[in-house]
Amino acid sequence: MSASSAFNDEKGGSSSVGEPEYGHDPASGGIFSSDYKRHDDLKEMLDSNKDSLKLEAMKRIVAMIARGKNASDLFPAVVKNVACKNIEVKKLVYVYLVRYAEEQQDLALLSISTFQRGLKDPNQLIRASALRVLSSIRVTIIVPIMMLAIKEAASDMSPYVRKTAAHAIPKLYSLDPEQKDQLIEVIEKLLADKTTLVAGSVVMAFEEVCPERIDLIHKNYRKLCNLLIDVEEWGQVVIINMLTRYARTQFLNPNINESLLEEGGADKTFYGSDGDEDEDDEEKEKKAEAPAMAKRKPYVMDPDHRLLLRNTKPLLQSRNAAVVMAVAQLYFHLAPKAEVGVIAKALVRLLRSHSEVQYVVLQNVATMTIKRRGMFEPYLKSFYIRSTDPTQIKVLKLEVLTNLANETNISTILREFQTYIKSMDKDFVAATIQAIGRCATNIGEVRDTCLNGLVQLLSNRDELVVAESVVVIKKLLQMQPEKHSDIIKHMAKLTDNIQVPMARASILWLIGEYCEHVPKIAPDVLRKMAKSFTNEEDIVKLQIINLAAKLYLTNSKQTKLLTQYVLNLAKYDQNYDIRDRARFIRQLIVPTEKSGALSKYAKKLFLALKPAPVLESPFKDRDHFQLGSLSHLLNAKAGGYQELPDWPEAAPDPSVRNVEVKESVPEWTKCSSREKRKEKKVEKPFYSDSEGESGPTESADSESDSASHSESVSGSEESGSASESEESEEGSESEEEEEDEEEKEKKKKKKELKKPVQESESEQSSEEEEERKHERKSKQRKSDSESESDEEEESESESSQSESEEESESEAEVKKKKKAAESKPLSKPVKKENKKEKKEMSLLDLDDFEPAPSPQVTPVNTFLSNSLVTDLEGLSLSDAVLSPATIAPSSALKNYELLHRITGEGLSVEYCFSRQPFSPDANMVAVQMQFTNNATSDTKNLHMEDVKLQSGMRVKEFPEIELLPAGETATAVMGIDFCDSTQAANFQLCTHTRKFFVSIQPPVGELMRPVFLTENEFKKEQGQLMGMNEITEKLTLDVKCRNEHAIVQRVTAAANLSRVPCGSDKECRFAGRTVTSSSLVLVTVSTKEEGAAQLTVNCEKMVIGTMLVKDILLALTQ
Repeated sequence: MSASSAFNDEKGGSSSVGEPEYGHDPASGGIFSSDYKRHDDLKEMLDSNKDSLKLEAMKRIVAMIARGKNASDLFPAVVKNVACKNIEVKKLVYVYLVRYAEEQQDLALLSISTFQRGLKDPNQLIRASALRVLSSIRVTIIVPIMMLAIKEAASDMSPYVRKTAAHAIPKLYSLDPEQKDQLIEVIEKLLADKTTLVAGSVVMAFEEVCPERIDLIHKNYRKLCNLLIDVEEWGQVVIINMLTRYARTQFLNPNINESLLEEGGADKTFYGSDGDEDEDDEEKEKKAEAPAMAKRKPYVMDPDHRLLLRNTKPLLQSRNAAVVMAVAQLYFHLAPKAEVGVIAKALVRLLRSHSEVQYVVLQNVATMTIKRRGMFEPYLKSFYIRSTDPTQIKVLKLEVLTNLANETNISTILREFQTYIKSMDKDFVAATIQAIGRCATNIGEVRDTCLNGLVQLLSNRDELVVAESVVVIKKLLQMQPEKHSDIIKHMAKLTDNIQVPMARASILWLIGEYCEHVPKIAPDVLRKMAKSFTNEEDIVKLQIINLAAKLYLTNSKQTKLLTQYVLNLAKYDQNYDIRDRARFIRQLIVPTEKSGALSKYAKKLFLALKPAPVLESPFKDRDHFQLGSLSHLLNAKAGGYQELPDWPEAAPDPSVRNVEVKESVPEWTKCSSREKRKEKKVEKPFYSDSEGESGPTESADSESDSASHSESVSGSEESGSASESEESEEGSESEEEEEDEEEKEKKKKKKELKKPVQESESEQSSEEEEERKHERKSKQRKSDSESESDEEEESESESSQSESEEESESEAEVKKKKKAAESKPLSKPVKKENKKEKKEMSLLDLDDFEPAPSPQVTPVNTFLSNSLVTDLEGLSLSDAVLSPATIAPSSALKNYELLHRITGEGLSVEYCFSRQPFSPDANMVAVQMQFTNNATSDTKNLHMEDVKLQSGMRVKEFPEIELLPAGETATAVMGIDFCDSTQAANFQLCTHTRKFFVSIQPPVGELMRPVFLTENEFKKEQGQLMGMNEITEKLTLDVKCRNEHAIVQRVTAAANLSRVPCGSDKECRFAGRTVTSSSLVLVTVSTKEEGAAQLTVNCEKMVIGTMLVKDILLALTQ
């Protein structure tokens, strides 16, 4: 301890209490010291006005988290900085929040409005981080907010944000599976996304949420195949696994004509015995199958099936082992037998990787070598075992070598096995001996050689080696016992030395089973065993009893007394299995008057011919699990595993994968008509056929329209059209430029790779493309000067258009706009038009999800449809534009006097509760203060001092007003966390000359913020807040307050609540949450005849409920 403390002192220098410079070196141990003062230091740094200090503090906090230290008590201090202007600080704050949002759910909920503002941030990284934090708060109450945020992010301009939206989908689904239908809509939208960044993530979401909805993949199948090469590695793994399952349901088995032959012979000769009976059976089966084979049609591979195999093949060279493994399993499950061999070399390459990777690869290779042995035979030496390999790798390599053994290479393999037996690793030696046994059973020619080798091992010094050899020899001898009586005699002699129970039991079983071959030795072995019977293990005792019974039946003269002695010993044994066996055998072999008919058949029962055991690979039936899956590794079905479907009998309709733009994107119909007009003016068509159809959509989709074209041609056309459309997008967004350039380069490379395959077919298309390029260049030169000014005009017109479009929801108005757009003069170059169409599309998409609010929003009335209410609800939750202040009528904001001008010597101060979220801290109530200088001289340095608060309350001071000239007015906003109480916040208001004691006491209605609930949610929550949490009062409404509008106005003026839609005319409902603790507050006003009414308030906090009832009663009755 002393050494470490000295080290800390040395590093930190003088460690005074609030010294922020302490431990600046991120590697210093001082950062991670458990000193409680360290956190105070960090809090000070986070509260400072300097971004550099905040950044340093956040770096240290993230370093603490990385070291596993608990930094959760800094949550409030960190959350405040979400609104920080510095991007670097903001990023680190979000890293922190992602870590603690799930643990500190209550704290995270309090700052939810800040995250929602983050969703609108201009920086894509911040938008994505905000969504990540929001989806990490696992509380069902914010499911609608998460849902809306995901929908908005799915339409975001940045592919990175769309990718994050795809990541959030499974999180929301696990939190609330009832959202599945809405999430599927978002997944469908994101599946149509053409960026490689999004593809992997959305397929992962698809696999988590709705793997059974294969219909969503049809239209995107070709696009996914073509994008696959450019997707990031983990996305490739997910997409390949999904496409494997998809292909098994949509295409025919390419090995359908070979499968019958395979079933007939291959497996039987490998595992079965080589007897004549088997061969006769095989001939009969082949004769029966001949007519079935004749009926089969010749197999023709679907072009889409070929597309998948062709596009995955290059990924066998990937640096990521998981990608190689995924492609290998795809080929194994989907490719024709002749083509599967390509994966062997790639898998052998992976054997040079880490032991964990080797383990998984060898598991899969072991399974493959059973079905397709020839594939790995050229690489036999790659599976030889190194002394440095871990035991589990050695055992798996042995498994592969055993599976690969055949007549030609068995001598090499056995020589290899001989060296393995000398290893110091006992488990490995035991596995080698078993492998020799398996080779002997599978290959008849080497059976005797193996037996002789195993018998030599019986003289080994190591008992474990001998024991394992005995067990294997026992299995081999069962095949031809009459030839090997010498071996049985040799093994009988070993009973004196071998102590391993399994080996002793095996020897006794052999002697008993073949006692007729060793009639002299068997009784003597029984005599020896009877002596040591009481000291043997249970497994050995059972075999001694069996041996005694068999000898009694074949040689009763010599062994009758011995058998009785053994049975008597067994009769009083501690193990009931042995006692039962002895009782049963005595009745069976020693006939008495009581013994039944069974005793006549004792000899047949004990000395029946027993079939030789079949030594099979433990991997034989493992291929019913998808290779590369966890279930295959464990040989047991793991949670979330999806079975690999069987091949269909008849091929499903391939036309489902054809994509027509008109069907998929109805909003773009106007674009095609524009293009037609353009084409009339231009002599040669600007787009080729495939491009004309696909227009501005996904480049890969262009392949779909021409199933008749050969794939290679359409492939080259696609890459051409893709690069053209990408050129037309230049300047649309700075964030995506780098990605686009990379994609272009990659696609050009792909194009070059594809060219040699189809030169003859693609010559014409390449010539046409060159001509088009010349045209486009000349056009661009002409219109460069025009296009810049056009772009500016467009951006302005689009912004105004977006506002007007968002205000209206009806399709009719959108159609009118389309017509208006069509009637505009068509002088702009096609390049710009293309860009504009894209932008309009994104606006329309956003419009589908959220109509933006108009500035004047009256309280939501009952005549609004439910869908519109939910839309509005989502909006206000997700953006500060529709803030609570806009919902309450502006007249409702009441001003209170803080300092009278006489008391303040010319300075008067009024304050009101602005009902806006207080951005630095969502737990605080925003108080807007208005300072008026009625004096003749200037007032300087207006600030707060000496704040006196009740426990738990906090204040965020307003920034100092340096100068307030005479006759002028200034406003400032401060935040107060009243801790859900109406106790006053006391402080001194100071100028450069005077100090005034003032206090702010909130009405109970200002301690809450509005929350949006649907009618059903309101009723559900109300049902949970009954009993002591419910307060009901009867009242007579004021004469001016007997219509719905007046009631809504007065209630929302008295309390910061939002209106809840209600089916009944005679009921008004309101909902909110307390600002600090987010406790739900529900208010219901039911009107009756002649102004009678009933007020019900449901609130978790009874004190607040009681005070709120009084305030609302006053408002409604006066």
